[in-house]
Amino acid sequence: MRIGLLTEGGYPYVGGDAGLWCDRLVRGLAQHEFDVYALTRSEREEPGDWGTLPPGITRVRTAPPGAAEQDGVTHGRRTRRRFAEAYGELAAALCAAPEPGASQGAFAPVAPEADRFGSALYALAELARDQGGLAGALRSETALGALERACRAPGALRAAHTARVPDLLEAAARIERALRPLSLDWYEDDGLGSVDLCHTATGGAAALVGLLARHFAQVPLVVTEYGVRLRAHYLGASEGTAPVRTLLASFQRHLAAETYRRAACITPGNAHARRWQERCGADRARLRTVYPGMEASRFRDVGETADRADPSTLVWVGRIEPAKDLISLLHAFAEVHRREPAARLRIVGAAAGAEGEAYLGHCRALAVQLFPDEADGAHAVGDNPVSFEEIGGPEMPDLAGAYAAGAVVVLSSVVEGFPVSLVESMFCGRATVSTDVGAVVEVIGGTGLVVPPRNPRALAEACVALLRDPRRRERLGAAARARALELFTVEQNVAAFHRIYLEVVSHAPVRRVPVDDTGEPLPFGAPAESRLPGHLTTARPPGSRPSWAWAPDDTEAPVRTAGHPAEAVPATEGAR
Repeated sequence: MRIGLLTEGGYPYVGGDAGLWCDRLVRGLAQHEFDVYALTRSEREEPGDWGTLPPGITRVRTAPPGAAEQDGVTHGRRTRRRFAEAYGELAAALCAAPEPGASQGAFAPVAPEADRFGSALYALAELARDQGGLAGALRSETALGALERACRAPGALRAAHTARVPDLLEAAARIERALRPLSLDWYEDDGLGSVDLCHTATGGAAALVGLLARHFAQVPLVVTEYGVRLRAHYLGASEGTAPVRTLLASFQRHLAAETYRRAACITPGNAHARRWQERCGADRARLRTVYPGMEASRFRDVGETADRADPSTLVWVGRIEPAKDLISLLHAFAEVHRREPAARLRIVGAAAGAEGEAYLGHCRALAVQLFPDEADGAHAVGDNPVSFEEIGGPEMPDLAGAYAAGAVVVLSSVVEGFPVSLVESMFCGRATVSTDVGAVVEVIGGTGLVVPPRNPRALAEACVALLRDPRRRERLGAAARARALELFTVEQNVAAFHRIYLEVVSHAPVRRVPVDDTGEPLPFGAPAESRLPGHLTTARPPGSRPSWAWAPDDTEAPVRTAGHPAEAVPATEGAR
């Protein structure tokens, strides 16, 4: 089948975890064709500046940040009136305060402001397609006036009601940037209209592209979020005044809800992300937990030779930043070193930005204060039991060597999504001590020790327990490696998406006739349509009988309520 892969600020330009995941997906599903549609974030990213692409990619189309800034489109009176109505509805939906006690979730009725947001969004999209773009209109006085009226309207959000002219200008500009995908020419029959499904690798603007492809060409949408975009916006929304933050958060919240409502399938990377998506309105029946796939082969040598580890060394691996809470780890290790004088702590990683550099300096100073370099004799050299190292040096040539350096791997974070370093340590067969944040408990599944965050005493107790019990370390490490090989490999990730693609396409109407190399129709080239309206095709649990097969006096017949047929729970579903 032909898949439109939608990315933002990542593949094929940028590597990292997101780019690596996209590359592995395309290479692993070589039987399919991929068209990449990339929204870039930097003007420095030039078309074609992406190196060698997998053979499965048949097309790459990009849209730089300023692609829709100057469209040169002038609108007549009727068009301006249509725009004012649609943008006014969008602004009203963003500024409307939710009703007190309004229920949320997959089976709750759609809130009026959510339906209002979607209708206004698609009205603007249709206007942009008819007129060749809306870049100028979204920055016009008409848009600014509509936003101001919505903020001043009765029942508006309290913070939005206090917006002043500079706040309105900034909010309107930020909303215009978020709506630039409306003005792209990607949705015709020679673009996303020709693919079998769209797969967005993130939420936000890339998901908006998928929503528009679904609206214009009925292309089913698959949404993958290993880090929920709305959660990331909340955590990083520190710039701007309160009215600006409120309006932008409202926009992202409505966009996320519309994405979850329209997606054919949503694939969170863990139960933590899944709970966020359900809270934002995602239907549980369309959720499939798919863990990120990681390359296990580079950790094979370490995982199969666990006896190489130093039995008295603790290892921490990751990006150095305040969220990792190395301060608590250092205080915990002070207690560990007091009870086990031979213990050492190796902190391996690089600082993340200027904030990380400052935090690293603070951690180094604390390590010097807690562990002065005291020598045993007058002619000996002191040694600090805490070391700060980076991968690539003579003592730490690669990532696998970092995990091989110690018998216990420690994670001390206070904020965490999917803990990649924890999975890597599991591939290496290492026992772990972790804080109970994010998806940590779901990842280790009983193969390591978990303590509350910001609790150095509990962290120290768990570390000492494993340092003093080598047989327990070996048992936990073997179980961790087995679990990682079962759940977190590239192979299981690719196989899961292959099944999801087939399921989604089989439920979607066939919009084009497949042909062979000579242009002749290809029989059975498209999967059969398996979901049609009607009570005889209602989904039910595997192995159960249809409703018409139950006897009138059968007490085990499924209970159905008006408008809500019994729904099957997929047997292959992971943690919720």
